[in-house]
Amino acid sequence: MAKKLPYTPNGRINSALRQLWLRSRERAKRLKMDNYTCQCCGRKQSKAKGKEFKVEVHHRHGVLNWAEIYEVIRKYLLVNEKDLQTLCKECHKKEGEI
Repeated sequence: MAKKLPYTPNGRINSALRQLWLRSRERAKRLKMDNYTCQCCGRKQSKAKGKEFKVEVHHRHGVLNWAEIYEVIRKYLLVNEKDLQTLCKECHKKEGEI
């Protein structure tokens, strides 16, 4: 059995961010705006049996700063347990967080 890491691995963060992206309004808007059609070859997405074809949404400028993204997530969200506190919903609101 593999030993558990004391922190959330980058792969797990990447997976969660991918799920967020796949369900994002921005991605959905782009697909709809382009009529689910490849902007290079003009081929349209299809779900027809035997003719399945998917299109994807591409970041034109790429996502080159994964290390920076992981660093920000660890600095502000996935902090050390010493910097966390368990509160009820009402007390959490009083502390200014939602």
